[in-house]
Amino acid sequence: MKSKSCKAKGRQFQQATRDALIAHFRINPMDIQSTAMGQAGCDIYLSKAAREIFPFGVECKCQETTDIWAWIKQCETNADKEGLRPLLVFRRNRSEPYAVQSWSDFCSTWNEVLALRARVKELEGKQ
Repeated sequence: MKSKSCKAKGRQFQQATRDALIAHFRINPMDIQSTAMGQAGCDIYLSKAAREIFPFGVECKCQETTDIWAWIKQCETNADKEGLRPLLVFRRNRSEPYAVQSWSDFCSTWNEVLALRARVKELEGKQ
C-alpha cells in the first residue's frame, strides 16, 4: 500500500475515533479534534471541557501489523505530556477497534465507575 493511502486510512480511523467519542460521551464537537497526521502529541486533541468528560490521551493506529510495545510507549509519552491517562486505540482492516490501557489505569477508571454507581444509588435512596 502506498504511503499516501496508509496516511489516509490512519486519518479516517482517527476521525472515526473522534466521532465515536462525540457520540458515546456526548462531547461537544467543538471541544474535540482529530490532529493533523504527523503532528507531535496525542492523535485526538481535547479541550479542558472534554478532558473533564474523557481524561485520556488517545493514540490511534490502523495497521495490519502490530508493534504494540512501541505504540504503547508512544501513547504513554504523548499522554504524559498532556497530563492524561494513555489510551491506545487500534484496528486492522475489517476488524473491530480495540483499546489498550495499563492495568493500573483500568483499575483506577473502574473504581471511579463503581464510586459513581454507589453515589447514584445513595442519591436514589434519598428520593
